[in-house]
Amino acid sequence: MTPDTQNRQLHELFEISLILKGAFAFLETVSGIFIYMISGAFLSRMIIALTQDDLSQDSNDFIAQHLVQFGHSISIGSKHFVGIYLMTHGIIKLLIIIGLMRKYLWCYPLALVTFGLFIVYQLYRYTFTHSIWLLVLTVFDLIIMYLIWREYSQLRKLALSVTIAE
Repeated sequence: MTPDTQNRQLHELFEISLILKGAFAFLETVSGIFIYMISGAFLSRMIIALTQDDLSQDSNDFIAQHLVQFGHSISIGSKHFVGIYLMTHGIIKLLIIIGLMRKYLWCYPLALVTFGLFIVYQLYRYTFTHSIWLLVLTVFDLIIMYLIWREYSQLRKLALSVTIAE
């Protein structure tokens, strides 16, 4: 594989990862708006409706029981926090991804710092939840950070060579 082929493949991987990250950020934003706007009673009814079949077949279904318990115990304050967190997290990522897609050089370091802070927070949350999904998300974010750094290095070299040629 030639260096040009490898560079092109890594650039395509960078673009695909931005699309995936952008889609996830959009869903995160929409979910945050939805969670913030719905009432606690509606959320509770929705969880009961979703788990009703599982509980009718197995009244001891661990996941269904915990979801119902969560639906009953969620407070307005925690619902609003989750909604606002998801909205702001999603919007920040969307704005950064748009900047990266438009190749704004200032956006690359901002993206690295922001995603780095998100990773620190995800690892902090992992110490409480031990959720494998937080680790998967962290690995995905680390890969994206590597691709951002690599893309930024390539763009800076190109900008520098254009400046020198002038």
